[in-house]
Amino acid sequence: MQLDGETRLIPILGDPIAQVKSPALLSQSLAGRGVNAIVPPLHVHPADFAAVVEGLKRIGNVDGLVITVPHKFAAAGICDRLSDRAAFIGAANILRREADGAWLGDHCDGQGYVAGIRAQGGQIEGRTVLLIGAGGAGSAIAYEFLDQGAASLAVHDADQTRRDDLIARLTARFPGRVGLGSARPDGFDIIANATPMGMSPTDPLPADPAGLHPAQFVADCVTRPEVTPLIAQARAAGCGTMTGLGMFNGVAERMVAFFAD
Repeated sequence: MQLDGETRLIPILGDPIAQVKSPALLSQSLAGRGVNAIVPPLHVHPADFAAVVEGLKRIGNVDGLVITVPHKFAAAGICDRLSDRAAFIGAANILRREADGAWLGDHCDGQGYVAGIRAQGGQIEGRTVLLIGAGGAGSAIAYEFLDQGAASLAVHDADQTRRDDLIARLTARFPGRVGLGSARPDGFDIIANATPMGMSPTDPLPADPAGLHPAQFVADCVTRPEVTPLIAQARAAGCGTMTGLGMFNGVAERMVAFFAD
């Protein structure tokens, strides 16, 4: 990794930002691809987000932005163009300046989640999926499962309004392949947690482990602890698994490709 007058900047914006571990990883990965760029962390409050981005767009060697909590939905509104997945989700977490000067936004959380499953030997095409969690991450993950060939996807969320809204939007985009799920994993090939449940030892399990069997694959998005109670139960049942670290690595790889390719 080098730092000189030709170094390109791809700041990562968040509030807070001190907990973010990806700046060094992304900077090193870009250097490994032969890209002279760094990813500096910027602590940006929501009230200042639009003004900060407007200023960054005026800096000639800022080639892109990485967006983290809580700015992903606001980021979609400052893009000139959005990928299909980012438009569906209504949020963006990676932006880049195109050759014509326009800013393109994409959202790679779902891509990273699915890539993490594939890296652990899981298959997506033709599989039935139970998705637990219909928030921003859940929406991105749901879109990617269906876009990459899952046969069907059932959505479960304690917030019924949010669940039903996601099911309706997915059905319009992927007709005949989306339904209502529950905490019971019976009958599904993949059980995918897209909620924070598992971060605290007092959290309930997002899915009932009694229905797990070795032919299933269980994935999580929680990174701390790496082995959540859900993953531990899945491994005890003989299931293939992906921890939140798998998603983290998959997202990082997609981010690097977005800026380097």
